[in-house]
Amino acid sequence: MFQQSPVMTYEQMLERIRYEGAYSTRERADHAARAVLAGLGRQLTGQERAALAARLPLEAALVLTAQVPTAEPLTGWGFVKDLSARSGTSPAVARWDTGSVFSALATLAGPELLTGILAQLPAGYALLFGRAELVQAA
Repeated sequence: MFQQSPVMTYEQMLERIRYEGAYSTRERADHAARAVLAGLGRQLTGQERAALAARLPLEAALVLTAQVPTAEPLTGWGFVKDLSARSGTSPAVARWDTGSVFSALATLAGPELLTGILAQLPAGYALLFGRAELVQAA
């Protein structure tokens, strides 16, 4: 259903992240990419996880799939707080890193797969991927 091959190399993905995040070096973009991909790997399961990995460059796919998914997925804000704690950065920096990496991932995933990923994740991820998060009125 979501089958597709990677459309960019890892270096191209890092350049995209570097541009989106306005990082001064490729190393800083790589650090953000690895931290965010590992965090996402702890959240995604099933078909969406496999489909996203298939669209990522090999280096990125390995980081994503090396993680064991958690039993209790985090909300979008929980994801940012967890990333902040694991990387030793402020929540603002973790939020920036997440948005920069997720922007590149959204392009690689494409709209159909991204919709499937967002359907699997708890509330708060759509904004991190640059999409509006629509909620039903109570």
